[in-house]
Amino acid sequence: MALPHPRFDPVTDRLAAGRLGVPAVVFFVMSAATPLTVVAGVVATGYATTGLIGIPLAFTVVGVLLAVFAVGFVAMARYMANAGAFYSYIAQGIGRPVGVGAAWVALVAYNLLQVGLYGAVGAAAGPVIESWFGVSLYWWLIALVAWAVTATLGVLRVEVNGRVLAVLLLAEVAVIVVFSLASLAHPAGGTIALDGLVPGNLFGAGVGAVLVLALLGFVGFEAAVVFAEEAKDPSRTIPAATFIAVGVTAVLYTVGAWAMAVATGPDRIVARSQDESTGLVFTLAGEHLGSLAVTVGLVLFATSIAAALISFHNTVARYMFALGRERVLPAGLGRTTMRGNAPAAASLVQSGIGLVVIVVVAVGGWDPLVHLFFWAGTSGGLGVLLLITVTAVAVLGFFARHVHVETVWRARVAPAIALAGLAGVVVVAVDTFGVLLGVPPGHWLATAVPAGYLLVGVAGTLWGWWLRHRRPEVYAAIGRGAKAALPTGRTPRATAGTRYTSSVRREVSR
Repeated sequence: MALPHPRFDPVTDRLAAGRLGVPAVVFFVMSAATPLTVVAGVVATGYATTGLIGIPLAFTVVGVLLAVFAVGFVAMARYMANAGAFYSYIAQGIGRPVGVGAAWVALVAYNLLQVGLYGAVGAAAGPVIESWFGVSLYWWLIALVAWAVTATLGVLRVEVNGRVLAVLLLAEVAVIVVFSLASLAHPAGGTIALDGLVPGNLFGAGVGAVLVLALLGFVGFEAAVVFAEEAKDPSRTIPAATFIAVGVTAVLYTVGAWAMAVATGPDRIVARSQDESTGLVFTLAGEHLGSLAVTVGLVLFATSIAAALISFHNTVARYMFALGRERVLPAGLGRTTMRGNAPAAASLVQSGIGLVVIVVVAVGGWDPLVHLFFWAGTSGGLGVLLLITVTAVAVLGFFARHVHVETVWRARVAPAIALAGLAGVVVVAVDTFGVLLGVPPGHWLATAVPAGYLLVGVAGTLWGWWLRHRRPEVYAAIGRGAKAALPTGRTPRATAGTRYTSSVRREVSR
C-alpha cells in the first residue's frame, strides 16, 4: 500500500514554528474569551435571569473545573502538536472516524462564534461613533470594516496578530481592573459584602444555568493547543499559556462580578441587572470615575469584540488548515503563504464565510444582536462545550493505551473528574438551552441546535469511515499533524496495533 504523496505529507506542510511564546498564546486565548464583554454582558445576564447572587463564585467553580480538565488536556499536548486541536486529540484518543466527526462539529461551532461577533461589533461601536462624530452608521458598515481588518490580519504572520491582540487585551483587562477597584472602593452601605462568594448563594434553583453561563464565558481557553505548531517549545509553552489563561480569566470574572454586587449592594444587584442589563457596569463606572471612564470603557468594549474576531478567525483558519493538510477537507486549504507560513487559503475561506453572513443578515433585516451575536454565539458555545467533554473522554482513552508515560493524576484522575463535571454541565446546558438563547418555551431553535450538532457529528464520523475504506492513505494521516512523533525519550508502552508508525497499513488498522 502506497504512502501519501509527498506534496500532501502532513509532515511537510507546516505552519511557522517557534514564533509564539507564552504571552502571545495567552493573548490569543484570552482575547477569544472577551473578558470585558463577559463582565459587562454575561454577569449582568446571569444576575438578571437567575436571581442568584452567587455568580462570582460560579466563575471560580468553573475555573477550577477547567483547570482540572487542562491537566490531562495539556499532558496529552506533549505528544502531539496539531493545529486541529480537538480534532487531533479525539482522533488519537477515541478513533479517527470520531475525530473527523469532532472536526465537523468544531468547524460549525467556531464559525458560529466568529461570525456572530460581527453583529456585536457593529452594535457596540455604533453608539461610540455617533457620540464622537454625530454620525449614525448602519451596523453592517461597521461590521464590514471589522471584517476587512480581520481578513487582512488573517493572512499575515501570526506574531503580527499576536501583537495587535496584546495591545487590545491589555487595555481591556486594565479597564476591568480599574472598574472593579472603583466599585470595591465605593461599596453600598459603606461595607464590602462577601455574599457573592458564599456557597449558599450559588447552589440554589437556577445554579445549572449559572454554571453553563459561566463556562460559556471561558470559551476560547482551549484554543492554546491550536497554536502548538507555532509555539516556542510547545511542551512548555502550551501548558503554561493554558493555565495562565484559565487562572487570570477566572480571577477577572470573579472579581468583576463580585465588585458589581458590592457597589450596588447584594440586595439590589438582581433588580439593577434586570433594569440596566449590560449597561450596569458602565453606569457604576460613571458614578465612581466620571464620564471619561465610561467613554473609554465603551471604546474598549468594542475593541474587545474586535480582538475576539481576530482570535477566533485565527482559530478557525487553523482548523481548516489542519483538515486540508491531511486531505480530510480539500487539500487547497492546507496551503500556507511563502513568507510567514500563515494558513492563507483557509483564512480567505473563513473571511468569505464571514462576508456572506454579514450580507445575508443585513439584507434580511435581522437583528444583529439577537439573531447573529446572541443566537450564533450561544450556539457556538454549546458546540465547544460538547467538544471539550468528548476531549476529556479522548484524554482517558489516549493514556489508557499509552500507559506509564504520565502520572496517574494527569492521565486518569484529573480527566475523570473533569469528565464527570463537564458531562453534568452538558446535560444542564441541553436541558436549559432555550433559556440560554432567550427564546420562548417550545421554540424550535432550542431543539434544533443540539440536534444539529448530533447530525453534524454523525455525518462527519460516517465520512471518516468512508475515508478508511476508500482513501486509506488519507485515513492514515488523520490527526497526526506536522509533529506526530512523541518527544524524545518519551516512548509509550502501547498495546498491539496502537504504536506510532509510518506504516499506512498499521495506521489504517486502528
